[in-house]
Amino acid sequence: MKISQQLFTEITSSGTLEVSIREVKIPEPKAHEVIVKIEAAPINPSDMWPMFGPANLEEANVNPEKTRMTAPVHKTMLPRIKSRLDQVLPIGNEGAGKVIAAGDSPEAQALLGKTVGVLTGSMYCEYCCVPIQACMVHKDSTTPREAASSFVNPLTALAMIETMRAEGHRALVHTAAASALGQMLNKVCIQEKIAIVNIVRNQEQANILSKLGASYICDSSKESFKADLYQAIKETGATLAFDAIGGGNLVSDILSTMERVGSEDTLGFNTYGSETDKQVYIYGGLDFSPTVLNRAYGMTWGIGGWLLMRSLGKLTPERVAELYKKVANEITTTFASNFTQELSLKEALTPETIIKYNAKKTGEKYLINPSKN
Repeated sequence: MKISQQLFTEITSSGTLEVSIREVKIPEPKAHEVIVKIEAAPINPSDMWPMFGPANLEEANVNPEKTRMTAPVHKTMLPRIKSRLDQVLPIGNEGAGKVIAAGDSPEAQALLGKTVGVLTGSMYCEYCCVPIQACMVHKDSTTPREAASSFVNPLTALAMIETMRAEGHRALVHTAAASALGQMLNKVCIQEKIAIVNIVRNQEQANILSKLGASYICDSSKESFKADLYQAIKETGATLAFDAIGGGNLVSDILSTMERVGSEDTLGFNTYGSETDKQVYIYGGLDFSPTVLNRAYGMTWGIGGWLLMRSLGKLTPERVAELYKKVANEITTTFASNFTQELSLKEALTPETIIKYNAKKTGEKYLINPSKN
């Protein structure tokens, strides 16, 4: 039985966040399980809320051994996270490594020595015992670092397109579009000749997408933003948007622009707006302020949340397997990820480093290597 070092998070009902390195016993694998030595696990934006919650990281402290970081959580924020209080929870959505042991089944034995991506929600660990269904098998030439981001961003990009097609849309809008996910989404859309309208917040981000060959880029910091967005939506016919921001007026601006395009040729009374379905899915929360809706887009519209796993759950197992295969085949091209810095478990707990990766800056992505000293 192996001992694994692993990161855990806890927020107490008294208002203290604690992220700590603890020892976990790894059991012998059952017939359809494998043990993976994790060598690369990205810190995604979706990892940071489970990891830190609403703690004030400006006041974080780490113990001398660098095995425990604590930070205060304001008492008024505790009701928002009542369901997780006083619970020690694992963290880390995804990671990759080598299979070093396997159960008795032929399917598990076939993975011995393979590089696999793993999705469990507890990947900030040295070793993990997981069912083979949690693994994405990569080519022999693929390294764990290359396979680290096999699930969250690649499958989100592909699942967004699956949602677009299933709901009858022909083009889409994406916000925070210069992110690692946004770049992958553009590459797939270019491959499959799907029109995509990219919304960014500065020229530097626009340049990133221009180099990829993106055709429609709207910079929200420019005075011409709304006019540019109108022209892009008019040319593409986009009636679906995926929003990573959440707060503010942007969702409403997108719907209003879609409505303006959809109803501009209408004659006579237009009491209920255009009949074209307009849909925005919010899938992120870069801005935690309220989502403001200025109702200027008729009555045929919708706003909802969108989650990767629920979207994949609507697909057949055969289709999901096809998406997995595509990711594995293109993990060093379409779905390649670049990392700013590789961190050990202890380095991931230092307050100065936490401030850096929690900033979620475009072009900066951090990686935890639990095997690093």
